[in-house]
Amino acid sequence: MGRDVIIACDFASREQTLAFLDPFEREKPFVKIGMELYYAEGPQIVREIKARGHKIFLDLKLHDIPNTVKKAMAVLSRLDVDICNLHCAGTVAMMEAALEGLTRPDGTRPLLIGVTQLTSTDQARMERDLWIHAPIDEVILHYAENARAAGLDGVVCSPLEAGAVHGRCGAEFLTVTPGVRFADGDVGDQVRVTTPARAKELGSDYIVVGRPITAAKDPVAAYRRCVEEFVG
Repeated sequence: MGRDVIIACDFASREQTLAFLDPFEREKPFVKIGMELYYAEGPQIVREIKARGHKIFLDLKLHDIPNTVKKAMAVLSRLDVDICNLHCAGTVAMMEAALEGLTRPDGTRPLLIGVTQLTSTDQARMERDLWIHAPIDEVILHYAENARAAGLDGVVCSPLEAGAVHGRCGAEFLTVTPGVRFADGDVGDQVRVTTPARAKELGSDYIVVGRPITAAKDPVAAYRRCVEEFVG
């Protein structure tokens, strides 16, 4: 997989999601299905969007005891998605169990990536709420190293950390980066953000873009602008 833009389809229903995707006639964008849509519609929405020709990042951020995550990933492996994820905070043992569960009998599996710290988290919140007092940049790199040690394919991080993750974990270790906004856009509830062009410079492999595309007056034009800035 090369560099790509993933659209966060954070909609509440099948109808809203398909209405959003219908105008994309020339291209079949990579889409992220998160908790809201998956919990509303279940696995059938994954199958339906996949049947339309889209690649899918199933963003459910699993985090539980290793055995539970292993069994859940075994269920998700039956869906033809391209990327799944979990929380690195679940420990190396949990990530190893997830990888085992996600791997099908024939040895194939979706890519598996780990969430380091959410882009809504900053140093102050991490210290106050999570009692983690190490510098956030080092926490993210430590989580990324754990993910690599467990055999994962990459991590979710801010574009601001993508280069450092590659430096610590290797060029082939994927960085999937939300927190991307156009230079003339609103940052919303995310605090570690940058533009598509800057994310490219910083070394992001994939950017995940939601409201700057989904809430745009012309989502197709916004998507094409994003691809032009990030992929070139």
